[in-house]
Amino acid sequence: MVINDNSGFWMNILDWAYDRALTGATGIDKASTLAIKYARPDRTLDQQVTALVQRQRILAGSSGFITGLGGFMTLPVAIPANIASVVFIQIRMIAAIAHLGGYDTQDKKVKSLVLACMAGNVAKDILQEAGIRIGTRVTQRIIENISEKTLIAINQKIGFALVAKSGSKGMINISKAVPLAGGVVGGSIDIISTGLVGRIARRIFIDVA
Repeated sequence: MVINDNSGFWMNILDWAYDRALTGATGIDKASTLAIKYARPDRTLDQQVTALVQRQRILAGSSGFITGLGGFMTLPVAIPANIASVVFIQIRMIAAIAHLGGYDTQDKKVKSLVLACMAGNVAKDILQEAGIRIGTRVTQRIIENISEKTLIAINQKIGFALVAKSGSKGMINISKAVPLAGGVVGGSIDIISTGLVGRIARRIFIDVA
């Protein structure tokens, strides 16, 4: 399925997934509840995040995870349920990692950092231009210093990055969810991409240089 090039298309999908990740649904834990399940006292924070990411990679490789999750039909552009499912799983995972790191996922600045992870390795460039260095845990002071203008710029670049990574010749092929991993298809690409965005999230919300 191919959709005309529009960064707003991807941002609508990410916004939808983020809202669902924070509220959850019948039978589906919200991000904060998911994080609590992995916040075991017998594990270090790093071990908690590793276990969380591993489980979400398995879920992403499965089909029909959110068959009963209402909402994706309300998107401005209809997308296949399996694509909506993977995007939701990844966004919820990243938000849960942020929660484990002690961040307020209701904060719109934290939301932008969560969504930036969906750009994969490009997230480093997007955030570096905003003065945020990946590889060093983002502190509350850094978040507070993100201006409204910078926040808008980050969000725009996320959309542009997803368009650039997911399509060619000015088109978006949503059968290839971003970030792409050449040479693999179906569940394999979902597993790999979920691991990638999980690593990016760890570097932003958990790692300390």
